[in-house]
This record gives sequence, structure tokens and C-alpha cells, in this order.
Amino acid sequence: MPKLSVIVPFYNVQQYAPDTLRSLRLNARPEYEFLLVDDCSKDETPTLLQQAVEDLSEVAEVRLLRHEKNGGLATARNTGLDAATGEYLTFLDGDDWLARDHLPSLVAAMEDLGCDFVRFDHVQTTGRARTLIRHPHGRRGEVMNPREAILPADRSTSVDYAYAWAGAYHRRLLDRGVLHFTDGLRTAEDRPWIWQLHREAESFAVLNLHGVFYRRGVASSLTQIGDVRQLDFIKAFDEVVEETARDRDADRLLPKALRTYCAIIAHHLAEIEKFEPAVARQLRVMSAAAIKRMPQDLLTDVLDTMDLRRAAALRRLRRKVTSPKNGTPKAAA
Repeated sequence: MPKLSVIVPFYNVQQYAPDTLRSLRLNARPEYEFLLVDDCSKDETPTLLQQAVEDLSEVAEVRLLRHEKNGGLATARNTGLDAATGEYLTFLDGDDWLARDHLPSLVAAMEDLGCDFVRFDHVQTTGRARTLIRHPHGRRGEVMNPREAILPADRSTSVDYAYAWAGAYHRRLLDRGVLHFTDGLRTAEDRPWIWQLHREAESFAVLNLHGVFYRRGVASSLTQIGDVRQLDFIKAFDEVVEETARDRDADRLLPKALRTYCAIIAHHLAEIEKFEPAVARQLRVMSAAAIKRMPQDLLTDVLDTMDLRRAAALRRLRRKVTSPKNGTPKAAA
């Protein structure tokens, strides 16, 4: 069994893939397994990956997995998870890269701590600028209960730091069905995943490690494109709320889930100009329908704790939902 499986989806990233692949070689060990998932790229990415297989095979186990049609990041990661055979697992996106020896440090920490998963800081890169982004949980190098790290509701917590690549995960979580993503989600795919991870795992730790360089502002990234795929955040957070409502600690955890959902809706409404007109209209309708689906008493409490600007925007949306003359909005399929 390989010590570590690294799952790396690629889609039309010919400009950035060489940096990603070079960083994998700088971290390679014979006991590591690199799973390169080509999500039906249409540029030169497949050629780069085929060349990388030959190069990386000299220093690690490597497999190239190809999709016949584009399925999105969640589906590509699931393909890697289904093929992974390592004791530990981690992720990297095809336009990001690793510092030298990041992976050996990560494996050493997992073996030392013995917990279900670890999380760590990362470096955000925008052009030549570098910014250290810290995991919101302050206690480092200490094994903790991941369920307790979901709260408090009114502060940034572990579930708000949702990047799948900012961690490593023991295989026992994969065997228990905890690590797979909701197939087909085109954005916010990490949100239901991180909530499930923190509800279902038994132990975790946060490391003072920051060896992933996350490339922000990539033109092809969905965070930069105002098309209909961005609206999958509604599906993602509906899943978070539905699953948390069934949890044994729903009374404690559901306010956090609703507050985060409301904050994301408010964020997108504040940036509605970036969306195509038809998508902007769909965003308003779907957001209104989402507000209506929420437990209304709990929603009132959540809005009372939010900042005035976002709370006001959401209350206006809520009034439109409940106004008889406006009728009931229908969520788009």
C-alpha cells in the first residue's frame, strides 16, 4: 500500500499545469501515489499530463485517469478517490502548486498525531503577491474533536475554511464513505464535504504548515465567471442544511449552517452585476426560494445576529417571498 495518495484534477490549465507537475516531482517519494485526473481538457493539458506520467514514474507511482466528458471538480476528485490506494490521502488543484518537501512534512505529521485528518494554512497567490491564509482554529498540533470545531455560529470556524487541498485524510475515512464529494456540483463542492467531515470524523488537528500555493484570480476559475454554474452554491448549502438538520446535534449546529448560507447568499447578491442578466434573475429567484425553505424562526434569530447591511438585504428578499402580491418564487431546475 502506498503511504500517500495525491489526487490532482486538471481541466484546461495548460498555462499552470507545468508548475503543478514540477512541484509534485519536488515532493515525490517511491511510496507516494500521484493520481492525475484529466477532466476532458480541450487544450494542451492532456499532452502535458502524458509527458508528466513518464517523468514522475521515475520517482513515484503515478496514474493518469481520463474523463470522456467534463464532470467538474467534485466528480474529478471522486474519480481519484475511487482509484486511490494510499494509507493517507490529500488533494491538489491543477492550477496550484506545492512547496518543496511539503508532502513529506504532511505525512510525518499524520503519523505523529494519529488522528483522522489534519488541516493546515496555505499561501494565496495573486500575480506576484503572496498572502498567508491561516486556518481559523487557533490551537495547533493538538488532537481535537472536529464536531466541536464547527462552532461558534457567529465566528469563522473550521467549516468556513473548506478547501479540500488544505489537509490530509486517513484512509479509514474513505472506507467509511466520508471523503467523497457530491457528484456534479460545479461550485461550493467543498462545503457539504467539509461539514460532513467535521460531523462524521472522530479526531483532527491543525498544523503550522503552509506548503500549498493557491492561485487566486485565474480567469477560467468559476469564482471569476458569472455564469449559471455559480448557482450550484444553492444546491451545496441546501445539502448542508438538510444533513445538519438530521444530525443529533441539530439544535446546536443548524444556526451555524443557516448563518453561513445566508452570508453566501448576501455575498452573491452584492456582486450580482458580474452575472449575465438571465443568471442574475435566476439568482434572485433561487435565493428567495432558499430563504423560504429555511426554518423561519431560526432564520429570524440568525438575521438578528448578522451585520446590518447583509441582514437588510436578506430581509428585503424575505419580505418579497412572503408578500401575497408577489406570489411564491419557484426555484430553477
